[in-house]
Amino acid sequence: MRKPIIAGNWKMNLGQVDAAVKFVRQIRPLLSEVEGVDVVLCPPFTVLAPLAEMLTASKIGLGAQTMHWEAGGAHTGEISGPMLAEMCQYVILGHSEQRASAPEHVNDETIRKRIGAAFEHGLIPIVCVGENLEQYRSGATDEIVGKQVAKATEGLEAGQVEGMIIAYEPIWAIGTGEAASPTDANRVIGLTIRKVVSDMYGESVAQAMRVQYGGSVNAENIKDFMAMPDIDGALVGGASLKTSFVDLVRQAV
Repeated sequence: MRKPIIAGNWKMNLGQVDAAVKFVRQIRPLLSEVEGVDVVLCPPFTVLAPLAEMLTASKIGLGAQTMHWEAGGAHTGEISGPMLAEMCQYVILGHSEQRASAPEHVNDETIRKRIGAAFEHGLIPIVCVGENLEQYRSGATDEIVGKQVAKATEGLEAGQVEGMIIAYEPIWAIGTGEAASPTDANRVIGLTIRKVVSDMYGESVAQAMRVQYGGSVNAENIKDFMAMPDIDGALVGGASLKTSFVDLVRQAV
């Protein structure tokens, strides 16, 4: 049995210390009561340190929203694995917003390098994959997602693939209010993502790896997604910025 995992991606929100601390202070005791699900908060870099201190004795995990593949050096404006490892357990890699805004810097090749660096520094990568609207409409979902998964897992050890998290986020559903149907999301996860991993590393690895769905997930639809056999949780955007995020997590168990 794969343990469900819900991760809240705050994006460029709640980046002021007072606001972030106030929000976490509200939801922390309520989330701590929920059993049977891993919960991760992924705030902006600016509030990682104070939240890490707040969550030290908590069951709630902390994640960053990206990282560079180099451990240090002349990379102005970047953040490295060793910097994050002091505060975080997780890191989101390859989010579609970054792939779109800086494709020369965030692409299949560099994402794979970031994944390797995350493991090297003791971080669990949450790797985002997904197709855009044009690819979806042309029927290229399986090809695009399959290629992204194959590149992301290439050259890793089987145990690393088992331990990583893949988030299937159809780009056309992110922040639009239009989620993929649970059945369609489950099909892509089961018949494309897990199949690629099974072909590369074996069925036991494919079945051990956790795969989330992301894209307009909220407290009203999370239960439908979690009812699907191949969906192990969600990467949540806007809905993770409200106290109703607690209800979403409760519905995921």
